Amino acid sequence: MDAITLLKDDHQRVEKLFKRFENAGERAFVEKRQIVDRIIEELSVHASIEERLFYPVTRETVPAVEDTALESLEEHHVAKVLLAELMAMDPEHYRFAPKVKVLIENVRHHVEEEEDEYFPEVRKELGRNALNELGDAMKAAKEDAPTRPRPHAPDEGIAGAASDEVAGITDRVVDTVSGVAQGGVAVVQDLIDRIRGVESRRPAPSGSSRTRRVADQVRGGAAEQLDQTLSAVKEAKEAGEQRTTQATKTATGAAKKTVRRATKTAKAAKTGAKRTATSASKGASRTKTTAKQAATSTARTAAGSKS
Repeated sequence: MDAITLLKDDHQRVEKLFKRFENAGERAFVEKRQIVDRIIEELSVHASIEERLFYPVTRETVPAVEDTALESLEEHHVAKVLLAELMAMDPEHYRFAPKVKVLIENVRHHVEEEEDEYFPEVRKELGRNALNELGDAMKAAKEDAPTRPRPHAPDEGIAGAASDEVAGITDRVVDTVSGVAQGGVAVVQDLIDRIRGVESRRPAPSGSSRTRRVADQVRGGAAEQLDQTLSAVKEAKEAGEQRTTQATKTATGAAKKTVRRATKTAKAAKTGAKRTATSASKGASRTKTTAKQAATSTARTAAGSKS
């Protein structure tokens, strides 16, 4: 899936939630709580896949976006602080709605900058295949992305990716247990199986002798994911550039052939026109001579008649 399309789809979903909140009644506290909870989840997952994959990969492959990416990280941090406060705040609190309004304004500004400045630079530099490689990795990363904001956790580099992975597992345990009535035991068992699958990469309890080794495994897993995605994007980008170069060479060659044919045709037409003009000139000269001879003959005949 195209990475930019995926992010824009996220933006549209969040914007619909913003509008629902803005249109909710002044005292619709239950509805507002539900909408804000959805906003918290959507933005937490969205920020995670951008920070874990989109920002580092595009900063590495598209130098022009470096400043915008760093500014985006700061905007994410501000949004996470607001989300964390909203998560713990009663919707009837007099500062709840104003805080949501500030969040909405900040996120809309962030989205506008990304879609008007950041994304066009990325699309201009990366081809379709590279964006699809990146998009597929981001879509997969959503599966274990955190659903709650953590403003003080690392938000870039391998530490950030590793932190997100562990936080994502924790969040999904809480989400699933709290929603067990809707999902049933099968959902919980499925999640337990997934957690067991990454057991060797989970941090050990604080103070354990395994802490450093397991933490290294977590960072190693995050680094491997980022490296694989970056390699795939670079390979796709290079392949696209090679195709573009070859297409340019082919088009240039075809254009040169066309010019040569046109030049040859023009030259032939010029030579033909010159021959035609020469032939016409000779014909006119012969006609003039014949007319002169005829006139002389007529004059002689008339002179003979007089004598």
